[in-house]
Amino acid sequence: MNGIRWGLCCLFKEEPIHFAIRQAAYLRTFTRSEQLAKLSTTIVANGKALQAAIAYCNSHGIGAFRVNSRILPLKTHPEIGYQLAELPEHATIIQLYRQAGRMAAQHDIRLSLHPDQFTLLSSPDAEVTARSLAELVYHAEVAEYIGADVITLHGGGAYGDKQTTLQRLIRTIDRLPSPVRTRLALENDDRIYTPVDLLPICAATGLPFVYDVHHHRCLADGRTVEAITEQAVATWDREPLFHLSSPKEGWQSTNPRPHHDFIDPADLPACWLPLTITVEVEAKAKELALQRLQADLALHQPS
Repeated sequence: MNGIRWGLCCLFKEEPIHFAIRQAAYLRTFTRSEQLAKLSTTIVANGKALQAAIAYCNSHGIGAFRVNSRILPLKTHPEIGYQLAELPEHATIIQLYRQAGRMAAQHDIRLSLHPDQFTLLSSPDAEVTARSLAELVYHAEVAEYIGADVITLHGGGAYGDKQTTLQRLIRTIDRLPSPVRTRLALENDDRIYTPVDLLPICAATGLPFVYDVHHHRCLADGRTVEAITEQAVATWDREPLFHLSSPKEGWQSTNPRPHHDFIDPADLPACWLPLTITVEVEAKAKELALQRLQADLALHQPS
């Protein structure tokens, strides 16, 4: 694929494609066998929803899809957690998810994952790190089934000493199992870690850098978008993956961090246009935002 491959993130606004979740408090009221049966039914439904999402992307000119991190609900929960082999429909589940991966490959739909903010590899707390590692192993398991090549992660907290924390992050990354390490990528955030902070970590570990331009604009580090774009692209041994969003209340608001429902085309860096990259659109209106952005960009293309 030449040019920008547009990516849809996790959910749909109006399209009748839904990914179900399960609540631990609810499942605790059932026996273990009943819990596993309910989880199995949900995971089968989510596999079918993933196939529908891939089909939607293929028919709407969307080249990438970020898979919901809770597609296997409560997978690493300390009480409810499970292995797929424990589920009554585990063979069907694996078949469904591998089939989704084959669909994505057939239609050149790139799949990725993005664990939530509680997944931390820089924490000084060994228990937090262990739980985070379990979460990443789960994501890598899903990635293996569906053929996802990126698991995006933030740097985490600063814990009072950013440089010491970053060195701890490097040591933790170096100990990751291969299925995680080969897919992991680091993303700058809008409160603590800028591209200038994380690009040296990517250089030290060999991890690629997911450039979130909205976060960079919210948390500047003295480098231009053009300079960081060039450096970010150089970290990838495959198609780079970037993030794009617009501020809910505009750039002049007191807090530009929250995402808008849609994307202002002016927020798309001009230097990205000639690149062969994946750009995941982080907008509250989901597929509607992508439709509008694609239409806005088509209107401004030279005839």
